[in-house]
Amino acid sequence: MQGLPLSIIIVPANKNDSTLYIPTLKNFNIKRPVGRPVNRPSKVTADAMYDTAKIRKYNRRRGIKSNIPVNKRNRKKKKRGRPIKVDQEEYKKKSIVERFFSWIESCKKVFPRYEIKETSYLGVVMVAAIIRVNELLG
Repeated sequence: MQGLPLSIIIVPANKNDSTLYIPTLKNFNIKRPVGRPVNRPSKVTADAMYDTAKIRKYNRRRGIKSNIPVNKRNRKKKKRGRPIKVDQEEYKKKSIVERFFSWIESCKKVFPRYEIKETSYLGVVMVAAIIRVNELLG
């Protein structure tokens, strides 16, 4: 857990992050030297913004453990059944993702988005991510 990006998707800024959850996980793919690649995480920690029935159902179907707190604004009446548990120690580690976003926004070429085409902008973001990975691992 060093803040290494495992999946990157580029979309316009006016899209809500929670609508990009499933496409981001579908883009998740880690190649291994032997055997099949890993194409889903074992556990996901996310903000309360990701507390939707669609996301929880998707995670349940794919066997992904959700560490997502309940968003009280999404619930009109108290939900019946088993309460949703959140591992607070694991939830504190989500700041790693926020630090990566802060770092990528500090890159002079990435943040203002000088590139017009989505593919060329994705290339710039990937180069910035590679530089970050080299800093973390090197």
